[in-house]
Amino acid sequence: MIDSPPELLRRYGLAARHSWGQNFLHEPAIHRAIVRASEAAPGRRVVEIGAGLGTLTDPLLATGAEVWAIERDRDLCAVLRAELGTRPGFTLHEADAVRFDYAAAAIGAGSPPSIVGNLPYQLTGPLLFALLRFHAVTGPWVIMVQREVAERLCASPGGRDYGGVTVMLSRVRAIQVVCQAPRSCFVPRPRVDSTVLRLDPRSAPRGAVGDEEGLRRLVQVAFQQRRKVLQNTLSPLASREAILSWCARAGVDPRIRPEQLGPEQFAALQRAREEDDAGAA
Repeated sequence: MIDSPPELLRRYGLAARHSWGQNFLHEPAIHRAIVRASEAAPGRRVVEIGAGLGTLTDPLLATGAEVWAIERDRDLCAVLRAELGTRPGFTLHEADAVRFDYAAAAIGAGSPPSIVGNLPYQLTGPLLFALLRFHAVTGPWVIMVQREVAERLCASPGGRDYGGVTVMLSRVRAIQVVCQAPRSCFVPRPRVDSTVLRLDPRSAPRGAVGDEEGLRRLVQVAFQQRRKVLQNTLSPLASREAILSWCARAGVDPRIRPEQLGPEQFAALQRAREEDDAGAA
């Protein structure tokens, strides 16, 4: 069993990089909850984002799972090699998790790989959108995020916490809370509490579109000025007449705010947009 984060930091003469948002989880009960939620088991491949000191990697490996550990900090990579380098099933990828090719982890895996990780606060958005590009080839995601971010991701249309990332994620993933992670469970202690979420792939997206990137752009533009009504907030994308036409065909009231629309309605707007683009080609 691997030592605690404070002991590992002392042994290797290291300190957390505050500029990278490094906070190391030291609560075994939360590690166990993450491992259970990840479905780690013999024959399963698990990709760990930000393996850090290996304190979650160790119990993942103990299940018999194959673990691909992603870590960009060279000092922490040295710790991972020293502590876990000889363990069966362990592979270290010294890489940026935002730019990692998660589709590669699906090649040769018996089932879509699970994704686990404690997402740094400043990289939560980029990491989630990076994972979205690979949602079709990955299994459950078990991620730890700041508690207020978790509340946004679990929000329903119409609430103040509901936003663009909620639309995009809930369209293709069913989101549920695994457990809470108070700030006292980390070294160094952060200023905020965290929540562990599990995001399971849906059997089919909530609303089909032809252009996923186009949908992402539409949703992003819609929420840039969320207090405006839809016919105004979408103005960077098209003329007023075109937007009113999209809304009519999608069955959406152009006078409501974007936060009142569900993923299916945004998908319907994007389909109408694609019809116009096809007609103009």
